[in-house]
Amino acid sequence: QVQLVESEGGLVQPGGSLRLSCAASGIRLRLYTMGWYRQAPGKQRELVAAMFGDGTTNYADSVKGRFTISRDTARNTVYLQMNSLRPEDTAVYYCNAAIGSLDYWGQGTQVTVSS
Repeated sequence: QVQLVESEGGLVQPGGSLRLSCAASGIRLRLYTMGWYRQAPGKQRELVAAMFGDGTTNYADSVKGRFTISRDTARNTVYLQMNSLRPEDTAVYYCNAAIGSLDYWGQGTQVTVSS
């Protein structure tokens, strides 16, 4: 059974930092395209950052230079380091693992950026 378990998000002040983790079981995440998505109230889910099996990465323009996706293959875990957070980064963040027609999602974790 495949599971993606995300760490708790939280409340962060503007300009602050937060690291999310996504621990995978039932798959070897280095074989998958791993992504972090987010969905704000009233908006569609959007891709924030992705890491492909070969380690290359891709970021949404809105987070370039502020967010970093990384993985620890020994821990089978992917991370999203978020720096210089802004109120518009407030959303539920989801971890995703995809390969071919297979597509798995984490449960989502709330990140709120507010003073």
